[in-house]
Amino acid sequence: MRFIKFNDKNVDSFLYMELADLTKTLTKNDDIEVEYRVSSYYDPLQKIIYLSHFWDNRPDSDKVYGLKSDVFLRAIGSYYHCDFQEVNAYLKKVKRSSVSSLAKQLFMLFEDLRLEDVCTKERPGTKKAFATRRNVYRKYFATQLNANLIKSVHTDALFNGIYLLLTAENPFEEIPFITNEVDMAMPFIRSQLVKVYEAKTTKDIARICLELVDLFDDILDKDMLNTYFFLAELDYEELETGLTFDNLKRESKLANDDILEHEQDGDEDIHEEKMEMWHRETSKATQSFLQFDMDQGSKTDMLGDGVREGDDGDQALGIVQGASQKTSRNDYSQMEAMDQTHPEKDGAADYEYGKDNKYAFPVFVDPTIPTDEEVALYGENKQLISSFQKKLKQMIEKTLEHKKTLPRSELQFGRLNKRLLKLWTDDNPRLFYKKDQESPQIDAVFSLLVDCSASMYDKMDETKLGIILFHEALKSVRVPHQIVGFWEDTNDATETSQPNYLKTVMDFQSSLKPKSGPEIMQLEPEEDNRDGFAIRHMTRRLLKRTERQKFLLVFSDGEPAAMGYEQNGIVDTHEAVLEARKHGMEVINVFLSNGEIDEGQRKTIQNMYGKYSILVPDIKELPDVLFPLLKKLLHKSI
Repeated sequence: MRFIKFNDKNVDSFLYMELADLTKTLTKNDDIEVEYRVSSYYDPLQKIIYLSHFWDNRPDSDKVYGLKSDVFLRAIGSYYHCDFQEVNAYLKKVKRSSVSSLAKQLFMLFEDLRLEDVCTKERPGTKKAFATRRNVYRKYFATQLNANLIKSVHTDALFNGIYLLLTAENPFEEIPFITNEVDMAMPFIRSQLVKVYEAKTTKDIARICLELVDLFDDILDKDMLNTYFFLAELDYEELETGLTFDNLKRESKLANDDILEHEQDGDEDIHEEKMEMWHRETSKATQSFLQFDMDQGSKTDMLGDGVREGDDGDQALGIVQGASQKTSRNDYSQMEAMDQTHPEKDGAADYEYGKDNKYAFPVFVDPTIPTDEEVALYGENKQLISSFQKKLKQMIEKTLEHKKTLPRSELQFGRLNKRLLKLWTDDNPRLFYKKDQESPQIDAVFSLLVDCSASMYDKMDETKLGIILFHEALKSVRVPHQIVGFWEDTNDATETSQPNYLKTVMDFQSSLKPKSGPEIMQLEPEEDNRDGFAIRHMTRRLLKRTERQKFLLVFSDGEPAAMGYEQNGIVDTHEAVLEARKHGMEVINVFLSNGEIDEGQRKTIQNMYGKYSILVPDIKELPDVLFPLLKKLLHKSI
């Protein structure tokens, strides 16, 4: 079953990775991440550059240049030339303004134009991207201006007009009449807009905006209705102060920051609670021991009655003279308290299977002993593909025999050929040959990964038929292989825990046994699919094999879908495929469909697997499609 998609936007993984690499190159920081949001901005606390969805439905050339202009603005401009302390100060000043949204969007617009000028001076190659950006935005704001005037949304119309005035090539460009108050203030507004291109710092931009905001507070009745540019309200003070003593004492503010009026009079009922030396707050070693977080309650002047006069024994680090001897128990002398870590929480372990799978964990499932019904059904399917299997076996055997008996001729040394004519006709005759070359072996291993998501319910039977063809053909020519079905448990998945099942119905050891095979019938459609996670697991299994040729075939019917995986699943799967190919593996996708494959599906598959994908529009034709594929792969392995 496939869920309805209200936001049917597939991520172009090649473009995404190009933008991510461009960002890391410009910032010279590998920790910077790239994500998509409604509006573009840079989060210096999380070190994330957000690219705008504004460019999604544009022509390809405008989309690419538009997204690159976002990257240039944030990776060159905001990253190096934006003063976030000034941003923080400005946000505090306009917080109580009656047009706070307009104030924030004006600041973002003016700052972007300033940074755009900085980018084009530092990197002249960015001019084309910014020219495209400006042309697209001018058309968009001209349309929005007319629409807002018709709807009498005057504040938004004013903002649209300000953008058009700022980016106009003609200094005498006019905007339509908005209101009498705006029309009377237009000379002052124009004079302030001229200062935007003279601004050198973020502080200059803030000063220009504040002067305009003071004016707009008086002449405008309403704040902006729409959001065109987004100024993030973050805790910018952390950038300068870093970790303070208050941070060590309390991670977050009280939910209710109030103070009880009652004063202590001595009759209060004060409850005490015995606190043990160990509890879950101290289960992980940190710099501060016995730390407690409290975010509920009110402040009071009341104190407990636990105060007592100190004595000499209170000195925790007092010098004590005594004797000691080595314990007979485990030796922990080499382990410092702060060196104790939890491997499962380490950052490297979190990203071992990709940052989008840091909360996913494998659940390995073994096949059960095949039932009589499964054995009988397997026998029926085996008969259906027997002709293909026999052809493959004969082809491989003939190829091996041919390579064994075919003599190698025209060599520099070896046995002398009886035909010596080349001794007189060639300047450098090769008159020797060798025969009886040893028969080569098929030095290859296969891993078949089967999508067991719910959407496979109408394709699983035919998919099993194709997998049986692979199994019987590989078994007949003694090529080890494994067959694994994968899915994610939807019911048990949460934002921080995502169990992913890997059911190995055929492992490498049992794949060549004569009676192996009926276990394949235990593959069934289950729930969601997290392809990148499963591919990385299979890659690690194949890396342990010693065969020269390693093949990973992924049988699936579309894009990944799992908890928090819809947007990044395509990119994560593509990255997993690239990682496997970097290790010399051949990763091939077999795309299964029960109807015509549209251009969107083709694009999605291409984004994940590149050109190495077999498209099967009619699932009933799967054995016919797999036969030449398997033939080609086995030929390559000989």
